[in-house]
Amino acid sequence: MSRVARLSIAPVRSLALEHPEEIMLTEHGVAEDRRFYLIDERGFLVDRVVVGQLAQAAGHTDPDATMLRIELPGGEVLEGDVELGGPIETQLHGRVAVGHEVIGPWGEALSPLAGRAVRVVRTDRIGGTREGNAASLLSQGSLDELARQAGVTSVDPRRFRMLIDLDGTVPHEEDDWIGGRIAIGEAILRVTARDGRCAITTQDPDTGERDLDTLRTILAYRGAMPDSKGAPKAMFGVLADVERPGRIRVGDVVQVLGSVTT
Repeated sequence: MSRVARLSIAPVRSLALEHPEEIMLTEHGVAEDRRFYLIDERGFLVDRVVVGQLAQAAGHTDPDATMLRIELPGGEVLEGDVELGGPIETQLHGRVAVGHEVIGPWGEALSPLAGRAVRVVRTDRIGGTREGNAASLLSQGSLDELARQAGVTSVDPRRFRMLIDLDGTVPHEEDDWIGGRIAIGEAILRVTARDGRCAITTQDPDTGERDLDTLRTILAYRGAMPDSKGAPKAMFGVLADVERPGRIRVGDVVQVLGSVTT
């Protein structure tokens, strides 16, 4: 029986993860998760695909995203109320994020780490660009198998930036839940698909430096699998829609409920 081992959110997209003891999962996701993101002077997204070192900074916000705290690698902390400027639309990996620029010192403070001038944007709604698949899950068993295949002692789950990490020991047990429903804490999820991975998973989650070829390893032992658009991907972990919102806590048991109701 699998239990929740860790919960992870990123209030500022691509910055270090936060690990709360509990989350309130809505149909659109966790209110504080990925509520802010960075753009350059041209309005293009700046994330860890572009700048791995962003992992060295951390962000924090409240459920209404009315305050923002940024912790920089050197220990400097900036914190204050969120003041919004003009509207912004940004292409985020095939989707469009709609939000407002955040006025204040945040972008200037992060620019040296990003290696370019950046601005901070707050999305206008919970989930940002997310359309469905408000939750993601990965088991320890899958990580242990990846480590075995890669010839390393262990693989840090933070590489995959999943909302819910599980302590289950069966490799890729979560794949068996696709097309079915699971209950965790107060929430009920419909597990919809495997999760197609990107180059961020090759980066050390503390430094942002590429140090483990996760994608090549996954492809070598699992093969390429088509994503929702038919493109071949390295799949690892699963995505889920929220059927019933609710609170999830570390230690909650995963209950497999059966097939999705129609």
